[in-house]
Amino acid sequence: MVAGALPGQHYDRGVRHNPSTVVVLAGQPGNGLLAAVGRLMNVSLVRPAEGEGAAATLRRAAGISSPYVMVAADPLAAMAAEWTAMWEIADAPRGSEAFELRAGEALASWRAGQFELPDYYLLLAQPGSPPGTPPDAGPVPDFYLGPLRGVRSHRVAVVAASETAEQVAGVQTALGSLRHGRWWPPLPEIVDTARRFYPGSLSPLPNGTAFSPLLNGTGTRT
Repeated sequence: MVAGALPGQHYDRGVRHNPSTVVVLAGQPGNGLLAAVGRLMNVSLVRPAEGEGAAATLRRAAGISSPYVMVAADPLAAMAAEWTAMWEIADAPRGSEAFELRAGEALASWRAGQFELPDYYLLLAQPGSPPGTPPDAGPVPDFYLGPLRGVRSHRVAVVAASETAEQVAGVQTALGSLRHGRWWPPLPEIVDTARRFYPGSLSPLPNGTAFSPLLNGTGTRT
């Protein structure tokens, strides 16, 4: 059983009117983890139905009455992937065109009322650096740990584990440790933050994961 946060008392009621705590499971959750999460007490797991987009899945999850609703779909996933890709080391530099395209699609869907952001994001991160990473290499930039966490750090939780059993234990701990605080800013503000966010000075999180603080126009951290 998940203990800790009290459903219905953890976020500002300006967006959704549902007693559930909706959490998007970001990263790459395997079938074993999803099956285990679906068996947890007080947790309802929502996966995309056949032919269903992430926005529709999240909208459907928002109508479920359960202490915790975990969603294995994210309307921001394509935008997040393109933001991360902009900072990957490649033979040829990548521009921001693909990110702007995906950001425009997400914004259009959000403005049309097709989805609202979940109460929280729970990111599955690999502990430490990937095999073969040079010792002096910096942390890999990540949209969820960077700009998204930068705007509302208490709404992005992290589970850094590779084994399914450890991930399940981490999910339980994270759900019981979700922090109260301000609701998300409007999605256009998050997108604008991502445009201005420079992942050049990342700060470590537990288990070797990292995030970068937002740099404002003067070069200082916010």
